Amino acid sequence: MTATSTTMTGRQRFLAAANRQQVDATPVWFMRQAGRCLPEYRAMREKHAFLTMARTPELAVEATLMPVDRFGVDGAVLFADIMLPLDGMGIAYEIRPGIGPVIAHPIRTAEDIDRIRVVDPEEGTPYVLEALRQLQAALGDRAATLGFAGAPFTLACYLVDGRPSREYPKTKALMYGRPDLWDQLMTKLAEITCRYLEGQARAGTGVVQLFDSWLGLVDPVTYAERIAPYTARIFSRLREIVPTIHFSTGTVQLLPEIAATAPAMVSVDWRLPLDRAWDLIGSGMGIQGNLDPTLLMAPWEVIAGGARDVLVRAGGRPGHIFNLGHGLLPETDPDQLTRLVDLVHTTTAR
Repeated sequence: MTATSTTMTGRQRFLAAANRQQVDATPVWFMRQAGRCLPEYRAMREKHAFLTMARTPELAVEATLMPVDRFGVDGAVLFADIMLPLDGMGIAYEIRPGIGPVIAHPIRTAEDIDRIRVVDPEEGTPYVLEALRQLQAALGDRAATLGFAGAPFTLACYLVDGRPSREYPKTKALMYGRPDLWDQLMTKLAEITCRYLEGQARAGTGVVQLFDSWLGLVDPVTYAERIAPYTARIFSRLREIVPTIHFSTGTVQLLPEIAATAPAMVSVDWRLPLDRAWDLIGSGMGIQGNLDPTLLMAPWEVIAGGARDVLVRAGGRPGHIFNLGHGLLPETDPDQLTRLVDLVHTTTAR
């Protein structure tokens, strides 16, 4: 890494990397950092339900700031959930402990799709935008604000199957068997997602991440034909507005096709070494990742070795944001994360 002449703030460092510019140190954040392993977050959850926290700006901001204060990360990802846009879509849902999102009336027919409302986030999820405004005011330059949304395919998986599944058979059956309905559904979801992320950018978020958590269920041809066009539409709309990160997991077979949808950065998991993953997505695109989150359960020497390996493979190239390949595990020792952030910030890869 070629250092800049002055020390950057966390926000400056993160935004520079997202734009593939020179940085003074590798920026770092952790997926699912807003809580999970923090005792102060668990104390909040004893008082408030998850969706209550996500829909209450003051509580969402409080939870978001916890890992910034504790670990010194460069990115503050808003405490929220990918299901929140359903509030504006007119779709009833709940998040059941130990299960996840459950849809009261799954989307299966043309009539179901017609009933989905397409509204701006100022109407559908105003609490998200207010939380982002409050978060930016609280953060200053300590860290960049990160907004996010669920990608159309992942949202469709929940909407059609109605609850979490290992294979999402009803969703895939609709995708393969009724391409007309699939296009109607995905077109609506892409438009809703565009508006949602554009609204987040207007509210001050510095970077947005698109979560396509279930993308590993499809092959490259299916992805390119049935999913990628809608994802590419989102990144095209946002390109001149805010830097974008595409997140998925278990998608080594899809990396060139994911890169073709043209996000600013591609987040990769630990199943492929970072340098080889970067070769697949192309040197002209940024990359995020890619430490195995289970490695954080090992002794510090093992964690440090894994982190240094990621940084060596990044090779100091512009456009790397250090992260995990997936979310933090609840059993992770918070003190190890503080040490890891310091290691990433002080290690110069050559």
